Amino acid sequence: MSRLWWALLAAAALWPALGGSSFQLHLAVLVCLNVVIVSGLALVCRTGQLSLGHGAFVGLGAYGAALLAMKAGWPVWLAGVAGIGLAALVALLLGWVILRLRGVYFVLVTFAFAELVRLALLDWAPLTGGASGLAGVPPITLFGFAFDTKPRFYALALPVAAACVWLLHAIARTPTGHAFDAVADNPALAEATGLDVHRLQLKAYVIGSALAGLGGVLLAHYVGFVSPESFNTALSLNIIVMLVIGGRLSVWGPLIGAAILTPLPELLRGAVQTQHIFYGAMLILILHFLPGGLASLAERLRSMRKMST
Repeated sequence: MSRLWWALLAAAALWPALGGSSFQLHLAVLVCLNVVIVSGLALVCRTGQLSLGHGAFVGLGAYGAALLAMKAGWPVWLAGVAGIGLAALVALLLGWVILRLRGVYFVLVTFAFAELVRLALLDWAPLTGGASGLAGVPPITLFGFAFDTKPRFYALALPVAAACVWLLHAIARTPTGHAFDAVADNPALAEATGLDVHRLQLKAYVIGSALAGLGGVLLAHYVGFVSPESFNTALSLNIIVMLVIGGRLSVWGPLIGAAILTPLPELLRGAVQTQHIFYGAMLILILHFLPGGLASLAERLRSMRKMST
């Protein structure tokens, strides 16, 4: 990782002590959680698949952890691990079947799966609370220390988000990461060279869904409330937009996309009716002028400077 990365991480760690407001700290926590979630989708996209159901795994992690902690009496940390495991297990079973699909067919099936999960959470009201959701999700407690305030939770969320960015960076430099890239570029050619395309895509799908589940677990314990409508199709779309704007194939994409789009609704609060128009226009411009996302902007500027000289 570059020196710039470590400088940014140090600045983010010191920022609460420099006088950030409570609301700014809340946005910083949400940025960290979105980095975790979008990192999972980035890993799936690295193998050439685009999921429209990533938000469902966020919901599975959140509900799994909340239900086990509140209704089964499990320790919060153990319930969180189980919530992540639930998201990974469902991804393993689902991915084994649907990852043989390509293109729009895969996207449509993931969309249908996300709706199925949302409707199941709505219909199983005795267990999930239905449309009313579950309130009073306890805070995360580790070794007797409760992350029950914004500064404390930020101290947990920041290193987790940093670890996810580092994980993407580490995977990209391994033979597995190179195999992911080969599968994304040309699945038929990758398979002809001896790579197990289905196994590689399944591995990325399970790990990426587990990261989404981790984000859901953290979100549930931070907000203290979960509801089926919090994990609808709009969440999956927002995750995709963050990834595309940040940079779909860059390890920095989730960080850049989450850092820009998480606070943006607050900046546009006075223009609620035009928010989606602004998002659409931004997405079109990014796709047209920077297909690699904002993460590729520095490289584009360097290449333009070389051409001018």
